[in-house]
Amino acid sequence: MLDQNIKTQLKAYLERLESPIELVAALDDSDKAAKIKELVTEIAELSNQVTARFDGQNTRRPSFGIAKAGEQPRVFFAGLPMGHEFTSLILALLQTSGYAPKVSDEILNQIKGLNLKADFDVFVSLSCHNCPDVVQALNLIAIYNPNSTATMIDGAFFQDEVEERKIMAVPMVFQNGNHIGQGRMTLEEIVAKLDSNAAEKDAAAINAKDAFDVLVVGAGPAGGTAAIYAARKGIRTGMIAERFGGQVMDTMDIENFTSVQKTVGPKFAADMEAHVREYDVDIMNLQRVSKIVGADQTASGLVEVELENGAKVESKTVILSTGARWRKMGVPGEQEYATRGVAYCPHCDGPLFKGKKVAVIGGGNSGVEAAIDLAGIVEHVTLVEFDTKLRADQVLQDKLNSLPNATIITNALSTEVIGDGAQVTGLKYKDRATDTEHTIELAGIFVQIGLLPNTDFLKGSVELSPRGEIIINERNETNVKGVFAAGDCTTVPYKQIIIATGEGAKASLSAFDYIIRHG
Repeated sequence: MLDQNIKTQLKAYLERLESPIELVAALDDSDKAAKIKELVTEIAELSNQVTARFDGQNTRRPSFGIAKAGEQPRVFFAGLPMGHEFTSLILALLQTSGYAPKVSDEILNQIKGLNLKADFDVFVSLSCHNCPDVVQALNLIAIYNPNSTATMIDGAFFQDEVEERKIMAVPMVFQNGNHIGQGRMTLEEIVAKLDSNAAEKDAAAINAKDAFDVLVVGAGPAGGTAAIYAARKGIRTGMIAERFGGQVMDTMDIENFTSVQKTVGPKFAADMEAHVREYDVDIMNLQRVSKIVGADQTASGLVEVELENGAKVESKTVILSTGARWRKMGVPGEQEYATRGVAYCPHCDGPLFKGKKVAVIGGGNSGVEAAIDLAGIVEHVTLVEFDTKLRADQVLQDKLNSLPNATIITNALSTEVIGDGAQVTGLKYKDRATDTEHTIELAGIFVQIGLLPNTDFLKGSVELSPRGEIIINERNETNVKGVFAAGDCTTVPYKQIIIATGEGAKASLSAFDYIIRHG
């Protein structure tokens, strides 16, 4: 099951166990159970602090749980936690033994204070790069709430349950059998969702803060760089973040960031967050801004930022780096069947459509790359492009054209997502040359048609372009006194990570210059 290199690494991790633990497997006669038994046995053989039992009573079989010796398991894996989930397994082993998690004292105390009695199920695919964060968060909650359990369920292991629950997107989270969320969620987001008083407490804490010199709104590459540059100047720097990483979290291979030959989006985002936290930056996480008021319109002469929870923050300058989000088709049925066949992340949700027919909407690099990846999983993939030709790099087009189970339709206007009330069954499109309507029978639709700037909350307060981008000059200044902007939310062309980081640096330097000139 585990190759020698992985065994060596895992053995080193197991030396950090704080106390003995047990692996308790609940098996059946299936081949999948045999694989779980093999994995559990191999782990136990690597440390005298780990014992294995095969008399587990978990009703979901095959699976295994992890428990501190003498206690009942609260963390379960219904499947083989390999691939992206191998880290989830290692952390579960260590943290169950008493190894301290790498989270702030504030969030750990919040977890302990939940006093939950709940059973969490999270459905994943092992190729999903967003799933481990959710699995690890729920595991930690279960470890510190003795009346709770957390179970990772590999959709490929329990296909019948996936079909029964109509799960067509991962991660998908259930609490006591009730759906409570899906998609990427951080530990802080999940705890805030479970803590009914979180918003009120956050608002009170934020209202008590003194004014900042620079306040960065957004935590993607532009926002992260802006915060670093401001903090290095020794001025009071704050950051309001919905989530660290922004669209980078949805990006897999990054191979064009100078000096970094190859990385993946989640790692890039984690490294960026660690870099920001090296400095004295006051990070207000999981917060959304609802309004900006310029310095020339406030009694204090400072820029005022109002949050959705009602809190208000003041700053001499504000840097808007709110990034962008996936553009939607805007056709009937899209919203209704979101997560039920309509998806936006082929890496995460692709494995759930194994052996089925799917479509990809969009002929740019993202769309063609998605079609190529999906062709290796699904029965057939149809790429639908509005333009008369694809816009992706020629090397990607050549690869897609070489695949026997891929079809390309150009000059096509998607008009409706069709479903049976429970899930997607097809896509309607119109041939733009002939006005003829066609229907494709399929189980999934992956939308890859570009991005929209996250600037809706700025309408009427900051000047926007017809496309909704923040209009800035060469110094990243907006039309509002004391307010700057950077990254994908602005009119700067070419939405690239490396450009966003450069723009974040420029905006921060311009804000610092503004502070010097205006006292």
